[in-house]
Amino acid sequence: MNFAIISAGSNINPEENLEKARTVFQKEQRLVASAIPRATKPVGFAEQPDFLNTVYFIETGLDVTSLNAYCKAVERRLGRVRGPNKFGPRAIDLDIAVFNGAVIDNDVYEREFLRDLILEVAPGMKDALVKK
Repeated sequence: MNFAIISAGSNINPEENLEKARTVFQKEQRLVASAIPRATKPVGFAEQPDFLNTVYFIETGLDVTSLNAYCKAVERRLGRVRGPNKFGPRAIDLDIAVFNGAVIDNDVYEREFLRDLILEVAPGMKDALVKK
């Protein structure tokens, strides 16, 4: 089995969409823990509502490539439409932040709120969250 921490964000019906994503991970993977959602300002395109962000700590039989494809499929199932603006509003955004204890998304090093969310579900990761 593999362990992953999935970062999740939404600024279109965010409470509803984050709960739907949590339910999917609970039913289709093994949800170990989820962090309390936090509001954040948008990055890259300011003219949109604030985001609500959380992380889901899951156990999965998927490898990292398959898990990434699965996350993108879940986004589509939950109504994500990718438009020309990469940083625009979205129903849900799911990214693998950590896989088997290794940080694989550089946003972890650049966004304090993401580190805080990860530490909420995996406090033993503190040293791994410092960019070397």
